[in-house]
Amino acid sequence: MKIKNVIFDLGAVLMNIDYSKTSDAFQTLGYNEFEKMYSQFQANNIFDNLETGHINETDFYDYILKAGGNTSTIEQVTLAWNAMLIDFRLPSLDFLKKLKQTHQLYLLSNTNIIHKDAFDKIFKEQTGYDSLDQFFIKTYYSHKIGLRKPNTEIFEYVLKDAGIKASETLFIDDLSKNIEAAERSGIKTHQLLPNERIEDLDYTAE
Repeated sequence: MKIKNVIFDLGAVLMNIDYSKTSDAFQTLGYNEFEKMYSQFQANNIFDNLETGHINETDFYDYILKAGGNTSTIEQVTLAWNAMLIDFRLPSLDFLKKLKQTHQLYLLSNTNIIHKDAFDKIFKEQTGYDSLDQFFIKTYYSHKIGLRKPNTEIFEYVLKDAGIKASETLFIDDLSKNIEAAERSGIKTHQLLPNERIEDLDYTAE
């Protein structure tokens, strides 16, 4: 069936991110075990819970500060936590303006309130627009809906909430585990590789 809907991931798809910058920043603050606390592929429950909105930023800061022996400040932890957020891919954002003329566009991102506040600021500084949301019919952030990828429930939730069919929907993400979860829900997928950009893909395929 023809692709009518496209669901985009955010990090490494529309925005450049570098997880090592956050790891390095925490190492600088004295968190020598940070890699054990958090990694891109296997998160400690505290990060899982932050990304699904089951704890708030105050709980997160309390945990992180305690784990570091209370030698850092909230401001330092915030800067370290947000260090991974680099900038938006402006040509990709421009492409979304064109694509939305022919397709229904959605955003599905694993994120948290601290990162969202940070990338909202980066977005406005880069583009002058108030919100990334205006590029999409609807945005789905894990911390707001209480679900996160690669849980297949999040894809079922988006399909139902948006009122769209899996067979008419393309999902673009950089992580294979998220791609596989979307495929289990019957959604067409494309794993975006580091050298690829969304504006280079074919959205007309059956």
